[in-house]
Amino acid sequence: QVQLIESGGGLVQAGGSLRLSCAASARTSSTYAMGWFRQVPGKEREFVAFISWRGGSTYYADSVKGRFTISRGNAKNTVYLQMNNLKPEDTAVYYCATGPRTIASMAGTYDYWGQGTQVTVSS
Repeated sequence: QVQLIESGGGLVQAGGSLRLSCAASARTSSTYAMGWFRQVPGKEREFVAFISWRGGSTYYADSVKGRFTISRGNAKNTVYLQMNNLKPEDTAVYYCATGPRTIASMAGTYDYWGQGTQVTVSS
């Protein structure tokens, strides 16, 4: 079982930056790919970014490409999401997720999810 704990959310003005962190409890998760998703009330969970377990491959939703950067810590069981030039439409609860058989943007392929961290961008 892998537990994921997100942190770093908050309130920021449009154009500002935030850095989200996600720490995984199990060493085995360091060999898993990891992803970030977000969700607003009444909408489906939306893919944001993905990183392979070695960190060599990344993939982003078109809506965040060029503004967000996903990376892994040296221990590989931590993942970060650097969010720059934030927009009001980025407001959501952000979740990190992982698992042994993930397929990039497909939420159903992730086995483990964090509790989420709220990001609010004011205009």
